[in-house]
Amino acid sequence: MSLSVLSVAYPLARVSPDSTGGSEQVLSTLDRALVAAGHRSIVVAPEGSRAFGALAAVPWTGGVLDDDAKASAQAANRAAIADVLSRERVDVVHLHGIDFDRYLPAPGPPVLATLHLPPGWYTPEAIRPARARTWLNCVSAAQHAACPPSPNLVGPIENGVPVARLAARHAKRGFALFLGRICPEKGVHLALQAAHRADIPLIVAGEVYPYAAHRDYFDAMVRPLLDARRRFVGPVGFARKRRLLSAACCLLVPSLAAETSSLVVREAAACGTPVVAFPSGAIAEAVEDGRSGFLVPDADAMAAAIRRVGAIDPEVCRALARDRFDESAMVQRYLALYARLAGGAAA
Repeated sequence: MSLSVLSVAYPLARVSPDSTGGSEQVLSTLDRALVAAGHRSIVVAPEGSRAFGALAAVPWTGGVLDDDAKASAQAANRAAIADVLSRERVDVVHLHGIDFDRYLPAPGPPVLATLHLPPGWYTPEAIRPARARTWLNCVSAAQHAACPPSPNLVGPIENGVPVARLAARHAKRGFALFLGRICPEKGVHLALQAAHRADIPLIVAGEVYPYAAHRDYFDAMVRPLLDARRRFVGPVGFARKRRLLSAACCLLVPSLAAETSSLVVREAAACGTPVVAFPSGAIAEAVEDGRSGFLVPDADAMAAAIRRVGAIDPEVCRALARDRFDESAMVQRYLALYARLAGGAAA
């Protein structure tokens, strides 16, 4: 059965295979998979996004991302969704933004909203939507277990990464890597502290989104810890991310929030690179302590663990990624769920 799926991004983050954010990467992967399987894929996302199917672009909000910018972007998403539904046959609408409850479509085709962030970050209205035929799913067992009970919640679908495309090999070099959004909950300053204490170079790669709190955090907590050996290189696309992950001696993940999945942990394993991480949320499910990396409680322990990453076998990391993290399993589960929803079955 050929499906027509409308995927809707968070309206303040562009979507492409080179996106920094996990939800944007997952959306892009599903968009690619739908087209490859012969389905119709329509993507509502900000201008400058890249889609494998049809892109219904909404205006890109420049400048500081304050409450007014969010409200404007949410209104643009609502209008774009309504426009697509008025002129296209859509079997399933798949929403990915943390604010999805602000642009739920009118009654009509079934809606799936994937919760990419900690459940407590969503409004009660999002967790228990009043709209009929609206379903929610989590991206890990840990996140699902933390989610408040809801009749709309279906089983989790764990995130996957393109293991085969991450298989390029580079000689290991003597630097550690932080890769992700530059914001307080990611604990970037703790990765820098650990690198200083371990006396090891660190590359910090990621995007500082134009939220006032993120910029203030970078200026106050991150910038003072940068030097000639601890460098910030900004956002990186897929090819450069693969090179950095493959060449790094380890990936540092000092998250202070309960991570719901952590794509970068999975990507590091696919590149044969050990992870030194706080056991936050689903990270404890993805890092096998002592086999694919080390789970540590604080920056001091992270510094000590960096000195031990040479004991981790890169081939064990790659095998773990092949067995558990390949995106094909995620794709097949979403496609099967789309078909059930489109056929009128309860999720």
